[in-house]
Amino acid sequence: MQKKLSKIPFNGTPEQEAKLLEVIEANKSDKSRLMAVMQEAQEIYGYLPIEVQEIIANGMEVPLEKVFGVASFYAQFSMSPKGKYNISVCLGTACYVKGGQQLVEALSENLGIDVGECTPHATFSLEACRCIGACGLGPVLTINDEVYGKLTPEDIPKILAKYQN
Repeated sequence: MQKKLSKIPFNGTPEQEAKLLEVIEANKSDKSRLMAVMQEAQEIYGYLPIEVQEIIANGMEVPLEKVFGVASFYAQFSMSPKGKYNISVCLGTACYVKGGQQLVEALSENLGIDVGECTPHATFSLEACRCIGACGLGPVLTINDEVYGKLTPEDIPKILAKYQN
């Protein structure tokens, strides 16, 4: 699964940038701290848009390609914002063979976004994961901390309606 850059315009605040610059200043003398700086940046912003990656690259004096490479390689980093309701569909073997991919397609169609994206008003974000440990309930999805199992694509509109009200 390739990570996508966000289609939602970046809207960081001066306060967030000031916090990030403090983190960079405290770590810039040690290039091995790049990943730690990126983790703190994600804590500050909630994700790592390209604008934040540029600030990190400039401040840490490393190529932007290196920052982007780390952000795109490690699953812990997100390059698009998360919605108020983060939907994660299990695509581990058990869920996949029971219809997990069809759930992703139904969610994409209903929300108008693809995996790795967020709806324009940041209500929903859609992710896919490899296993959540509920194989007997497959296919499974979570919305924040709530687990839904034994689903079909026809269940999706009703589940989403619960969060849209």
